[in-house]
Amino acid sequence: MSTAITRLFVLIALAVFSSPAMADAEIHKGSPGAWIDRVEIPKPDPRFDSQIRNGVSNLVSEYQIRQQPGGIEAFDRYAYRIVDRTGLERGAAINFEFDPATSQVTMNWLNIIRDGVVIDRLPTATFDVFRREKDAEKGLFDGWLTAYVNVDDVRVGDIIDYGKTTIRTPIVGADLFFHSISMAWDEPVALIREKVIWPASQPLNIRQVRTDIQPVIKTDGASKSYIWQSIAPAPVKSEENLPADFLAYPAIQISSTASWQDVVDAMLPYYRLDQELPAGFASKLDDIAARYASPEDRMIEAMRLVQDSIRYVSLSMGRGSYIPRSPATVIASGFGDCKDKALLLASSLRRLGVEAEPALTDLDDGLALGDMLPTIRAFDHVIVRAVIKSQTYWIDATNYLQGGRAENLIPPDYGFALPVVAGSAQMERIERKELFQPTTFVSEAFDFPKAKGGALKLTVSTTYRDGDADSMRYRLVSQSTSKLADDYLQYYNRQYPGMTSLAPMSTSDDRDHNVVTTQETYELPAEALDADDLAKNFPLKADVGIGNLPQPDMVGRIGPVWLGNQMFKRHQCIVRNLKAKFAGPEKSDDVITPYVAFKARWSSTPTEFQVDWFLKTIGDRVPAKDIGSYLRSRNRMSNNAAWNYNFAYVEAEAN
Repeated sequence: MSTAITRLFVLIALAVFSSPAMADAEIHKGSPGAWIDRVEIPKPDPRFDSQIRNGVSNLVSEYQIRQQPGGIEAFDRYAYRIVDRTGLERGAAINFEFDPATSQVTMNWLNIIRDGVVIDRLPTATFDVFRREKDAEKGLFDGWLTAYVNVDDVRVGDIIDYGKTTIRTPIVGADLFFHSISMAWDEPVALIREKVIWPASQPLNIRQVRTDIQPVIKTDGASKSYIWQSIAPAPVKSEENLPADFLAYPAIQISSTASWQDVVDAMLPYYRLDQELPAGFASKLDDIAARYASPEDRMIEAMRLVQDSIRYVSLSMGRGSYIPRSPATVIASGFGDCKDKALLLASSLRRLGVEAEPALTDLDDGLALGDMLPTIRAFDHVIVRAVIKSQTYWIDATNYLQGGRAENLIPPDYGFALPVVAGSAQMERIERKELFQPTTFVSEAFDFPKAKGGALKLTVSTTYRDGDADSMRYRLVSQSTSKLADDYLQYYNRQYPGMTSLAPMSTSDDRDHNVVTTQETYELPAEALDADDLAKNFPLKADVGIGNLPQPDMVGRIGPVWLGNQMFKRHQCIVRNLKAKFAGPEKSDDVITPYVAFKARWSSTPTEFQVDWFLKTIGDRVPAKDIGSYLRSRNRMSNNAAWNYNFAYVEAEAN
């Protein structure tokens, strides 16, 4: 794992749930505490010199963490050598992120070591601190700051060595400690060292992932120290398209939390479902109750009310990073983040007689929650679990314009979630629904001119269902229809140069059945049809998502390939007004694997030819041992997803 990502992950893991009372945007300077021990800088292993990147040789990465009253004190140190001119760009400047509402940062030392001589740069170092909201355009504001210092007079061959201490004081789950350690990176590092000092009376749970490194444990009075060391670990090859529950890097997870119930108990005070709702909003819920007798319909109407009328804005700064605002505040402001909207929706469902509670999950790594040690740091998102007649429904209140009723509601694909419920909390799997019909069906009808000199007409009808309908419905409101129509026209112009649009794109939406349809009409003038003998080599192409299937590098890969959300697509081409009977390939080249299935079917009459392509993913991943056969299958799909015909002659010719 890269140094920046590794260090940022641990900083986030320790800081997410912290008190706003100690807000401090300044980088202080001061000596390290007496509890911190200091190790000698080791020499790098020359076996890995060829894998050094960006002119920087990593020498030491270490964390030392201890409990303090009401919080945690964490020391981290990083040392590296500048090995060439390129390294000056990366190594002469130091920057790190921190949350001023949760952390107090003190730089303990900042040294240049040149030819064995230590040059102290801390007294003259000036830290620039600035705010950089990376996701403001998405309505996400976290308030984190970036500290930056440029180190003077750094030369090739110098060692940069700095250490800093951060004090954090959690107010939620102060005794629920969690720490994750990567014991190897994707580039060389001479030493990774982690030390945890914790009360001996509070046992720590330890999970090893792809490593057999054991801690050195020592007891000193009421404290126990754990030290892990990884000396010159072999760099781990970075792999793309990994499932979230596959941890490629050797790691140690440490948690003081005994069970997921402990996490829920810490969160319950902030997710009270008995809070009063404003009269106007309560009246809307009462109207839903009067119009709909079944709890399933009440659930859907309340879901739409919260999703569609409360806009999404995340002000995750200070208390807002983990404590939801009251439903009354959210309704009055007209906006809320995932926590706010989940609490509001769960409260609304309770008023309507539906059993519901917020549930903690993770947008990107939720699938990994099933194997993770219990920790309050595991989550970055909140959804709602509703139960009606023993049937469980998962709802993301931050969705917008979601379609369907209870029987065809699409759950969010987050893997696992932890319902915030007293007394019986446990991690629950969010089951993926099996797809029994294509969620996107594109039908292209090509009408060749009946007489020479006429234009070809193309009519495109597309039907979106389920999750694809939700996505298309959002696209239709988030960008103009004319922009979508222009994008589609460009798509067809790349295949059939000279194509023009005959009418504006039309759309229809059956939200209850969660079906969105669009229709486009195009024309290809006779001169464009004759240009470059297009009619004699006319392409029919399946757009079924083959390009969305990953193409991983299989050299030395150890992890499975994640195929993503389940996919089922159909693409149909109908060619009419032909002068001869055309046929598809004599031998079907269907591709059926345990992971993905691809089929092509054709039929014909003397004047019409039709082909249908189908693509469906079956499993959610491809094991590493099967990647070769998967890639060969993917190539076969691509080769059979485009057919060219000579539609200009009476004699049927195909190639």
